[in-house]
Amino acid sequence: MNRIVKTALLAGAALSALSTAAMAQDTGAMASGPQASSIDDVIITARRRDEQLKDVPVAVTALGAERLEETGASDITALQQQTPNATVQPARGSNSTLISFVRGVGQQDPLWGFEPGVGLYIDDVYVARPQGAVLDVFDIQRIEVLRGPQGTLYGRNTIGGAIKYVTSHLSDTPEMTLRGTYGSYNQMDLLASGSLPLGDTLRIGGAIASYNRDGYGTNLTTGAESYNKDVLAGRLSVEFQPTDNSFFRLAYDRTEDNSNPRHGHREVAGVGAGSGVNANVYDTYAGVGDENSVITEGVSLTGEFYINDGLTFKSITAYRSGETDTVIDFDNTPAPTLDIPAIYGDHQFTQEFQVQFEGDRIQGVVGAYYLNAKASGAFDTILGNFGFVIGTGGFVETESFSLFSDVNADLTDRMHLSIGLRYTQDSKTGDVFRANYATATRSPLLGGTARAPTLVRTDYTNSRDFNDISPRFALSYDFSDRITGYASFSTGFKSGGFDMRGDAILTPDTVNGYNPETVDSYEIGLKGSAFNRRLSFSSAVFYNEYQDQQVTTQVPAVGGIASFVDNVGSSTISGAEFEGTLHIMDSLTANFAIGYLDATFDEFQRYNLGTAQYENIADQVVLQNAPKYTGYFGLTWRGQVAGGALAVTPSISYRDDYSQFEFPNPILDQKAYSLVDLSMVWTAPNDKLTLGLYGKNLTDEEYRIGGYNFPGAAFNNSIIGYYGPPRTVSAMLQVKF
Repeated sequence: MNRIVKTALLAGAALSALSTAAMAQDTGAMASGPQASSIDDVIITARRRDEQLKDVPVAVTALGAERLEETGASDITALQQQTPNATVQPARGSNSTLISFVRGVGQQDPLWGFEPGVGLYIDDVYVARPQGAVLDVFDIQRIEVLRGPQGTLYGRNTIGGAIKYVTSHLSDTPEMTLRGTYGSYNQMDLLASGSLPLGDTLRIGGAIASYNRDGYGTNLTTGAESYNKDVLAGRLSVEFQPTDNSFFRLAYDRTEDNSNPRHGHREVAGVGAGSGVNANVYDTYAGVGDENSVITEGVSLTGEFYINDGLTFKSITAYRSGETDTVIDFDNTPAPTLDIPAIYGDHQFTQEFQVQFEGDRIQGVVGAYYLNAKASGAFDTILGNFGFVIGTGGFVETESFSLFSDVNADLTDRMHLSIGLRYTQDSKTGDVFRANYATATRSPLLGGTARAPTLVRTDYTNSRDFNDISPRFALSYDFSDRITGYASFSTGFKSGGFDMRGDAILTPDTVNGYNPETVDSYEIGLKGSAFNRRLSFSSAVFYNEYQDQQVTTQVPAVGGIASFVDNVGSSTISGAEFEGTLHIMDSLTANFAIGYLDATFDEFQRYNLGTAQYENIADQVVLQNAPKYTGYFGLTWRGQVAGGALAVTPSISYRDDYSQFEFPNPILDQKAYSLVDLSMVWTAPNDKLTLGLYGKNLTDEEYRIGGYNFPGAAFNNSIIGYYGPPRTVSAMLQVKF
């Protein structure tokens, strides 16, 4: 498969060269070739205004509602298959907590206080916490994945990139959609959405969706389902347009996830009952329990004021909150060898102002952004073999203020200069408490028997301020009306913070927190269409210098588990991407995405618990979630069948070998694998009835998406893997009124 993917990369490079050679004859006159799905027709808002994808000097993957439906995308983790150099998947042990990496930059740790390296936005509202962020795809217009630092345009933490989840605006006419899906493992998904105009200026609408599925496996200790799904999600919006020059949108969304926790699979045998390696990778012997609840909700008010043809003022006010009550059994046995019950709570308020302007030769946006957030929680580390529990609790308060601008100037009719700048000021206060309590049962922090700690390991409150100025420069040139090339330099910034697991006895420096990390990114790209618009493509080559990189690890130690969040040093990340659409004939279209990544640590300073010194061990580590090659290829045949339109899409996606952590582990690290899917969607002539049949992972590939590594007799050799979904088949019926 490696040879196939490398061949595909070379073929993609050849296609790009051919399209460049075709520029001389691609003069911009409307061609007779296919028009649908051309990059010329794809409109995105990556730069906070409507633009053709080919005109944006940023590497962007844009998937519209039709494409998501044709490929059977159920939630945003489907982006991982169709986006080069991207990891988008549920966190280990979770059904709805999101882990994202783009070009090797991200954050795997979803604990409160840690911030993602890839920003998630729902209709321009930044989602600070990953809990409940595995968004199901419904009532959506498109999803955009912006690769590389996006600090000059977006609210926070886009050092690796940004994911934009764009919902549909309400219709001017009454609409109602009902959809039901039934599939493997007794999957039953139901959706109802609609909108209703109340006069010429007011519209209301909403959607409610229920997602239910039996487990892929069983908890053999309790009998509960493992890897099941029980999610209820809803969205309500009101749109008001009192005048031709103003528009308001009030939106509310809520998600309740009551799926059982995913306890994982023992990859090696331990000692005692339930310590064997189960044949079914979704089965578990976990004894900590099966209660799990994640509730996230948010409300936002967006106001747009069109001052004149070239000037628009926009305000985005939002509040979001979340609560999580969960358990994870790290040892996967009935005994409380390494059990982790946990609770999280968070809330955030954000306010953003934008001024968008457009003149004859200059366009852009300037704005201000404010965030006030608090993330808190508590968790126990129940250590049965030691006879005690470590209770950990605390909070992180964040106040952030930013000024940003991104301006595009037409130097000539074909040459354009984009200049962006962002100033960020962050203030953080961290409070961390960590203590040992006698007996291996829940601590008082998690509702256990009231008792005094036997040893206080950490107890501090500290505050730190972080400031940064992040520039971006891009020069683009229109080789023709359909081919654009660009070169850019941008910097990314993610502020520092405090380690909520920090053990001041084992790692005294933890009370000082950790510093920000930054990325310097260099990129050149070519995008557009050629061959009478039969080929639409986007390509990029990039080189990133990653400094003061924040890395989170936990390792067994005398008296418990030591946590590190260190600025370990630096790495160099380079790579290439080529994606697009090829219209082979009027009825047959190919979609493809190819990514190449070369990521290496230049410096990795690791604290040695024995010597109490930092050591450079760069030759022993790798970047996690950074497969060298990623690829996607899908064919879509469209034709008339039974009076309606039928679309048939077989596809294959590929991920090369990758490591779950910075320290390679042959037991947990995932070997290269491919996923084969097939979908068939039939739509009636009047677009009122749609039938779909979807097959996912048809070869029933077993592949890990996460893990925990706690070897040794004291932890009963707890090396745990978490797996992606097995083969599934589902059928969908949708009716529109």
